[in-house]
Amino acid sequence: NSRNDSVDPCEDFYKYACGSWEGKHSSTEAPNFEIRGSAKEKAIQFYRSCMDTQRIESQGNQLLKDLINQVGGWNITDIGKAKDFNETLQILMGRYNTFPFFRVYVGPSPSDPKTNVIQIDHPEFEIDLLLVMSLPVVICSYVLQVLRVYLSYLEKLGDLLGGPQDGPPHSFSLTLSFISNLQRVVTPLQERRQRGMLFFRTTIRELQEKAPAIDWLSCLQAVFHPMPMNLSQPITVHDMDYLRGMSQIIEEWHKGRVPHIYMIVCLVGNLSPALDSRFQDARQELSKILYGKMESEVVISTFSHFSFSTSSWQVAPWAVHSYYSIRHHMVVFPAGMFRSPFFHVKFPSAVNFGAIGVFMAHELLHAFYDYMRPGGCPTCNSSVLQKSIDCLVEQYESFGFKVNGTSTLLENTADTGGLAIAYQAYKNWMKKHKQEEHLPKIGLSHDQLFYFSFAHAMCGHQDPEDLQSSLDTDPHSPLPLRVYGPVSNNQDFVKHFHCPRRSPMNPDSKCHIW
Repeated sequence: NSRNDSVDPCEDFYKYACGSWEGKHSSTEAPNFEIRGSAKEKAIQFYRSCMDTQRIESQGNQLLKDLINQVGGWNITDIGKAKDFNETLQILMGRYNTFPFFRVYVGPSPSDPKTNVIQIDHPEFEIDLLLVMSLPVVICSYVLQVLRVYLSYLEKLGDLLGGPQDGPPHSFSLTLSFISNLQRVVTPLQERRQRGMLFFRTTIRELQEKAPAIDWLSCLQAVFHPMPMNLSQPITVHDMDYLRGMSQIIEEWHKGRVPHIYMIVCLVGNLSPALDSRFQDARQELSKILYGKMESEVVISTFSHFSFSTSSWQVAPWAVHSYYSIRHHMVVFPAGMFRSPFFHVKFPSAVNFGAIGVFMAHELLHAFYDYMRPGGCPTCNSSVLQKSIDCLVEQYESFGFKVNGTSTLLENTADTGGLAIAYQAYKNWMKKHKQEEHLPKIGLSHDQLFYFSFAHAMCGHQDPEDLQSSLDTDPHSPLPLRVYGPVSNNQDFVKHFHCPRRSPMNPDSKCHIW
């Protein structure tokens, strides 16, 4: 059903084998309909704005500085007056999805899973000082390094946002102390579980009485606007002791600039993926320590005694791509490959050898990659090998898809060699069995059916945008080239399809590695 008989196989074997494939196979791509103003269009615009790094770099930090000024400025010195604390908090929570002091979300009620309820919990701190203090003594040096790097990160942000070089040197040290104080009032989950206080049903009015430093109604209205809300709104609190302690800490510190600096730090951290490279670099340096050295030590310390199953698979059984397992030193073919169009027990052997047989030979050839590297094959004639490599590189770059023949060389070699090896394996099978079922309705000989099966297994849809992306990143050539290259280098294909000399699928120059 995929074949297009109006196409000469010697002119374009991929179109001959796959010309009718797309018309008879639905694509997973969404239909192209008007999406103006929809959530999908906004997602596309958002993605493109994030990917436009040139524009992000050219804008620098001005947009961020304007945003920070809207919420009261950086306020790194004692000069000037910061915006009202609760007003700033409402803007951060409502407009920028930033929750410095507590986390707000909607989820199933712990007491009645069928009912959703507003839930409040302590925030997700960037540095978990409670965890740090509980780490084994052996990694104390990492703890100190984390604190130093985080303090350096805060100072770097201040510099990038125009903070004066001669500002108070202790500003960020105080911010770190403030964060530490907040984390000290967090009640560990284990303790809350033992005390039977995993959650606490209350109302906004009652919470306002217990933690008065926060204007709870205004903050929640900012988050859930335009949903109506009043002081009688039922909510669920997960750590009431933390909210009480947090409120007391804010009241103790609110006259200074530290709570405001902390809120801005949280905002910048939340927005950092969209900022220019200077912020990205500062963030990356912090991440190396937070999620690199320290976390790796925690993981090793925590999981070193766990057992590992050496019999587990690296891919799901229904996957349709094979892989080489370094641990087992074997090529693995998932069960998902042993089905149509790659294989079926009732298919003629020509079909099975042409499809899964070629893929198997392709994977096995990966074991010989090193032979193609400089000095990788001491017994080979290096000049002849290099000429063969250059031939294949130039050939694939001449097909007109703007393929980088060097970056796709190893896969192109495996495709070309895999087809030749699988065909030889099929001929060896024929010598032993002498007989192959005829398929008169198809109108192809067994040898032709082998090559058709190979091309048919390559049929697929490739979106123009995806194709352009794959040309930059994929070590494989585009699907048509994975057919053109192998068949145009295969003399047996030319013979069985009677391709005239110098036709597109039978060029004078043929490239062979294996």
